Amino acid sequence: MSKVKDSSLAKKGADELSWARANMPVLAKIRSRFEKEKPFAGLTISVALHLEKKTGILLETLSAGGAKVYASSCNPMSTNDAAAAALAAAGKIEVFAWAGQTDEEYYSCLNAVLDAKPSIVIDDGCDLINLLHTSRKKELPKIIGACEETTTGINRLMAMQKAGKLLFPVFAVNNAHSKFLLDNQFGTAQSTVDAISRATNVILAGKTVVVAGYGWCGRGVASRMKGMGANVVIVEVDGTLGPHESGLHRALLAHYEGYRVLSMPEAARIGDIFITATGNKNVIGKEHFPLLKNGAMLCNTGHFDVEIDEKALRASSKSVHAMKENVMAYEQKDGRTIYLLSEGRLVNLAQPSGQGHPIEIMDGSFALQALCCELLAKSSKTGGKKMAAGVHSVPVPVDDEVARLLLASKGIALQEPTAEQKKYAESFEEGT
Repeated sequence: MSKVKDSSLAKKGADELSWARANMPVLAKIRSRFEKEKPFAGLTISVALHLEKKTGILLETLSAGGAKVYASSCNPMSTNDAAAAALAAAGKIEVFAWAGQTDEEYYSCLNAVLDAKPSIVIDDGCDLINLLHTSRKKELPKIIGACEETTTGINRLMAMQKAGKLLFPVFAVNNAHSKFLLDNQFGTAQSTVDAISRATNVILAGKTVVVAGYGWCGRGVASRMKGMGANVVIVEVDGTLGPHESGLHRALLAHYEGYRVLSMPEAARIGDIFITATGNKNVIGKEHFPLLKNGAMLCNTGHFDVEIDEKALRASSKSVHAMKENVMAYEQKDGRTIYLLSEGRLVNLAQPSGQGHPIEIMDGSFALQALCCELLAKSSKTGGKKMAAGVHSVPVPVDDEVARLLLASKGIALQEPTAEQKKYAESFEEGT
């Protein structure tokens, strides 16, 4: 039933899965408990995540807990075909994913995992959840709830909730402290730098690197690029970005952390490498392309391929051709050449140069996914507390437990506060 690109890659994929499994101790501990307790017995879980080796260990963990698991990718370019082949060959998980999908193939795979009539959904970018609320409404009555992995997906969910259109509970896994403090900042940073280096093989030291967006992802990327010796410029906008935060605040933070802060028209004239991390549309657009230097490299580390206006870039070019794998050359009419990495899709996950976040980072993020799925399963059982439709925060005890397990895997144990310290802290909480 699975549909992958090349089943002969299964052995190579099995080796990749083994390496990830050996470096994900938190999921291993959760899996051991799941194998005994079977929290997902009788349930089907459908998944749309970047389908590579770390994701494979999450899928194995859910399967070990008794779930029937159906998996697709959440991006047409981010599937590791070897890992997908190995998961399919093992026979416990149905996989519908391969790298280089057309849009039609991508949505066909999303629909394939929903054909399994899931009880729980894990999403990255909200495409599965959106399908369930539009063309797949007949599946809604069976849905217990869902988990959302990324910022873009949470933004879409909040818009649905505000409009009164979100019809089942969704855990905002992305917003857990264990997720955005580690995954978004450190995971995105290292995986983005790694992917750019693999795709281009250029030295980063001495380059002027423009980072558009100074949220958690942008901060991480800027920090790592600075550490590599790049001259980092931050671009932000004057606008509200969320509760108690705007581009103004982010720009001030970037300034006080030692970066130059410029507008995109200013930055466009001096940048060597541009990295978008905003989650918004046409951050680098037709008005910026004439300003770019010859040889400027553009890439995106936001979820959707809308941050760089590829259509406008193509329209401004006299010719477009593949320079090398994951690098397209756009020759401009005035003789300049602009390079676009990974089609403007997620550079850190576009195969083969992008391998996604480091294994240890995803151990924590996927531990949150597994434990939130367990909460959803418990809510459906007799005597369970039914969750209301809407976006839900990851409970603090779950968030803290993942952080505690991650620390323990590093051999770190924190002291408990003394009774005196607890009493002193409580006095402030009580206003005394």
